[in-house]
Amino acid sequence: MTDNSSFGKLYIVSTPIGNLEDITLRAIRILKEVDLVAAEDTRHSAKLLNHYGISKPLLSYWSEKEKVRSEEIIEKLMAGMSVALISDSGTPGISDPGAVLIKKAIEADINIIPIPGPSAVIAALSASGISAEEFTFIGFLPPKESHRQKRLKELSLEMRTLIFYEAPHRIFETLADMEEILGQRKAALVKELTKIHEETIRGNLTDIVDALKNHTIAGEYVIIVEGKLKESLTADEALDEVRALMKKGKGRKEAVKIVAEAYGFSKKVLYDRSLSGGT
Repeated sequence: MTDNSSFGKLYIVSTPIGNLEDITLRAIRILKEVDLVAAEDTRHSAKLLNHYGISKPLLSYWSEKEKVRSEEIIEKLMAGMSVALISDSGTPGISDPGAVLIKKAIEADINIIPIPGPSAVIAALSASGISAEEFTFIGFLPPKESHRQKRLKELSLEMRTLIFYEAPHRIFETLADMEEILGQRKAALVKELTKIHEETIRGNLTDIVDALKNHTIAGEYVIIVEGKLKESLTADEALDEVRALMKKGKGRKEAVKIVAEAYGFSKKVLYDRSLSGGT
């Protein structure tokens, strides 16, 4: 086992998603105490550090430099330096760079300490009016239309609330695909969380698409969509759902599992019927 007693610590520090006041006292203290701050964009992060009178060496850590810079940071940690990893906003590694460094730190047996804070996912969900009992965070959908539509079709039977991120230049295309594939579900579109022009549009997906035509398109968006409502299906209709999923590339067991859990069928019975039915 590696002797890591002389290693530095890696702090995963959550930073504001807009309003600079949304930072914890602990995060400020850690940023003041560490030897180095690894930032997604040093120019962006310098504004935050300057706001709180924090002067620390900054190391650029963005997606294209992630592999090389992660190795540099691991070397510094193994030499005893403490490092705070921050992204432009929110939590590193959550739809932001950071996962590569965190994985390498785990492999090197370096102590990793999360410093929780702002989260666009949770903030948007809390104000959406849509069920937060169970939800699944998807993040950004594929930018290519065919890939995006395929992913949405895969998610169409998901009964948990769905949460997405989207960029302004794709927001109309993505919402149009959601409207076509997911139907008239309740949804909420949250724009510019915690910033001056923060805004939330609620309604079904068609309502939101229509409303957005009269709004300025700018900033980052969070889209919250309710999961598929549980419906009662006949056994034959359930088999049709299994066949449809298999045609989309799902294996028989996986397709049966999805449909059985969505509609309350016995997996064994549905599986056996799918075999005898010649699917």
